[in-house]
Formats: sequence, structure tokens, C-alpha cells
Amino acid sequence: MFQGSIVALVTPFKQGELDEKALRNLVEFHISEGTDAIVPCGTTGESATLSHEEHCRVIEIVIEQVNKRIPVIAGAGSNSTKEAIFLTEHAKKSGADAVLSITPYYNKPTQEGLFQHFKTIAEHVDIPMVLYNVPGRTGVNMLPETVVRLSKIKNIVGVKEASGSLDQAGAIIQHTDDSFDVISGEDSLTFPMMAMGAKGVISVVANVAPKKMAQMCKAVLNNNMLEARKLHYELLDLSKAVFYETNPIPAKKAVYLMGLMENEIRLPLVEMTKENTEKLKNVMQNLGIKIVNS
Repeated sequence: MFQGSIVALVTPFKQGELDEKALRNLVEFHISEGTDAIVPCGTTGESATLSHEEHCRVIEIVIEQVNKRIPVIAGAGSNSTKEAIFLTEHAKKSGADAVLSITPYYNKPTQEGLFQHFKTIAEHVDIPMVLYNVPGRTGVNMLPETVVRLSKIKNIVGVKEASGSLDQAGAIIQHTDDSFDVISGEDSLTFPMMAMGAKGVISVVANVAPKKMAQMCKAVLNNNMLEARKLHYELLDLSKAVFYETNPIPAKKAVYLMGLMENEIRLPLVEMTKENTEKLKNVMQNLGIKIVNS
């Protein structure tokens, strides 16, 4: 259902508020650069520090600006099942093509708890759901057997797998139908995961180098593995650079350096250090990315 380079979109702020103009411009930038789909209000979109009103508004703006040109997969997860249902209902009402639903964080549910959480959301709202497993952020790892169970529910259509384990990703791919989309959640592992059968990536790097990421994914999907491998190594330093500090600090700094938004991030995340900013600039310049703001 979903494949290719799917950007985990940053959320631009101006004087502490949502910068609607910059958000709309980012959507246009991604469509022009060949991004295959957009995820607003994921981890990279600072969903944890958006109010419900802001969260809903970001999704509405992105859907409106995209205007059905590419799919929008709205971030709609929560560590409260009730809240996740509310956000999922809003995404459907707003016209999202699907939702991205993260494993509940902090609660540390059991595997049965994870199954019941996603099953309950899927039963309440009839919209395609992409599960999101990122144990490094949530404190819980959704095991392959749980994903396989959930894949049998008709509107659960895929998983963003960001455990960092190729074995885990491979087990999911091996034991789910081809109609179930396994999507990389780790930029540096996208090429090997796609070589194993993943359909694409929900990408932080795509905020900074959308065209190259889209080209790499397309090359794998077209079975042009030599070209894909070349692009993988071209992007590898940037894949590491966007995690010099907690995501999305480096990604937002990079997008600011490109002149696409203001240099603002919300507490408790803080400004990138000068030392890491210089390292990030060097990586960007080596990729031929034009730096507008210093």
C-alpha cells in the first residue's frame, strides 16, 4: 500500500507557534523533490510537545496542501488507547490516507497489551494503520510474533520497524503476507532492509536530502541494486549526522540551514551545539546541499 521514501516531516515553529506558511512550503518542497508520502506529527514532528489543537492543525494543513498528490500518513499514536482513538478519528475525518500509530511509551505494556491496544484502535476507526515500533524511544519492543498477529487485522497494513535489528525485520517480512508493508524506521538500515523485502522508509534524512532518498528507494524497488548501494553510501554520513543529537534536533537545524524554516525547537529539546552544527554542515556540503543560513 505504501512504498518508497516517506518523509517523517519536521514541524516548523515561529516565535513559539506553528509556522503555517513554512509548513505549506515544506510540503511543496517534498513533492517537487520526489518524496513518495508524508508523515506529519511523528516523533520527528515533535508530536510529544504539540498540543492536541496544534497536532490536529498540522495534520489538516498537510492534507490540505498535499491535495491528494501523494499519500499522507498522519501520526496518531499515544500511550493512552483512548487518546490514540481520538487522534485516529481526527485523522480519518481530515482525509488522511492512513495513520502511523506508535507503541505506547512509558507504560511498558506486555505483548498482549500491545496487541489489544492496536486491535482496539483498528476496531474503532476504519482507516489503514501503520504500526510503529521504536524501542529506543518507548521502552518496549514489539516482537515479530505480535506484529504477525496484528497483520491479520484487515486495516493494519504495515509496520515502521525501528528496532535496529535486521533479524527482527527479517522475521516480520518472512512471516507476513506481501500485502503487509514492512517499512524501515532507521535511515542507515533502509538499503539492507529493502534488500530483504521492506517496501521503503519513513525517513528523517528525507527532510534534508529528499531527492537522493527517493532515488535510492526507487532503485531498490526497480531491482537496480548497484545504483541503490551507491546512493546508500552517499547518504550514510548524513544518516548518522541527523542523529548526532536527539532527533529531531539535527534535522531541524539542517532544514533551517537550507533556508526552509526558522531555527526553533521546543523544550525540553534544545539548540544543537556549535561543534555538532559544524560537523553537520560539513556533511551537508559534502553532499552538495546548499547552506543558506549560517
